[in-house]
Amino acid sequence: MADRVSCVATGERLSAQTRELAQRRSGTNEVLLLWYPESNRVALAIRNLATGADCHVDVAPSDAIEAFYHAFAYAIECKQSDGVSGEETTGVYG
Repeated sequence: MADRVSCVATGERLSAQTRELAQRRSGTNEVLLLWYPESNRVALAIRNLATGADCHVDVAPSDAIEAFYHAFAYAIECKQSDGVSGEETTGVYG
């Protein structure tokens, strides 16, 4: 068995110790929730499948599920020019 696998969302190579906890698609955007058990670090990997633009954001482990379902609120560090945006998602504004 290979000790490294490809991360679909970012195209990067991940070690076998990296765990994909969840995956979803919204329009052309794919979101992965990743856990790095050696450091107990949690991250979102977001990729626009149409453009290939990607973003990788660390999140607090206690915010993991919230971040996964609201990835673009947590990916504010990713520039709009990267082509990874929440434009395909529907928001409800009060």
